[in-house]
Amino acid sequence: MRLVRPLLLTLTASAGLAALVIWSTSGGRSNTASQDTEALISALFEADENHSGSDQAPSSAGKRQREQRSTDPSAAAVPPVPAPTETMNPQVRIALLSQRPLRQVSTRNGAGCRHQGGIRVLPEVVNGMLAKTSPGLVSCGGNGGSVLVNGRAYEGTIHLLNRGQGWLAINQINLESYVASVVGAEMPSHWDHEALKAQAVAARSYGLVHMLRPATSDWNLGDTTRWQAYAGRTSSTDSTIQATEATRGLVLSFKGGLVESLYAATQDISDEAHGHLGASMSQHGAQNLALQGLRFNEILGRYYAGASLARIKTDG
Repeated sequence: MRLVRPLLLTLTASAGLAALVIWSTSGGRSNTASQDTEALISALFEADENHSGSDQAPSSAGKRQREQRSTDPSAAAVPPVPAPTETMNPQVRIALLSQRPLRQVSTRNGAGCRHQGGIRVLPEVVNGMLAKTSPGLVSCGGNGGSVLVNGRAYEGTIHLLNRGQGWLAINQINLESYVASVVGAEMPSHWDHEALKAQAVAARSYGLVHMLRPATSDWNLGDTTRWQAYAGRTSSTDSTIQATEATRGLVLSFKGGLVESLYAATQDISDEAHGHLGASMSQHGAQNLALQGLRFNEILGRYYAGASLARIKTDG
């Protein structure tokens, strides 16, 4: 069988140093975070080193092969699941583009807001700032509380940024919490656990790619379907958290690279939107396969042929 090659991002020191940035509330700009960068770039993949396959791009038979894999469980190799190990949980920054324009910000359960210099500021003062066009930066969060942006609750930190082109909310949150929310925003939370786990791996791989290849110097990716749907605490449920925890640190890898795991609601949409890229998961197809008894790694093997499962972990 000819290999369908997913879109890849090779993990190299130069790519990571150029892409991974950490927020600085002191000056309202993003700076390179050497410690976090070195940790992410030295992330080790525990995957099947003996995996082999052609390095050819998909042919015109790609769609026929994807259709075969979606109906025949034996049509694709099953990537083994690496043994559990200590994993990294880096911070990701999501631009809340769906919440533009910013109308109201509030806090609950101990969260608070601070100016760039660390001076506390009341939410009503923050809301007064949002009505103006002056550049600025305010960060809200902390103490395990929530920050509400236009009424929607988020965990982590919300950076309210205005560089002279209007206010934007940027949610800084750890990767695993982000994945749990994406799973619930991209799939119904009551779907089969194995389908949710497959979605969690795909969402984590996609998110990590954009941590290494951020959209801008201020944020990694947005919260709309242009990237991955993300709705903060609203879409994070017990079932999506369980699916995320069950696959903690697992990503899709190919020949030492990180797979940008594309997916869409149905196979037809997947073929139309991503068919030219070679690999894309049908979410409804994943649910159907899970109901047939396939485990999450079998489902992923069907849609991302040739890819391995790897686990990101610390360098010691």
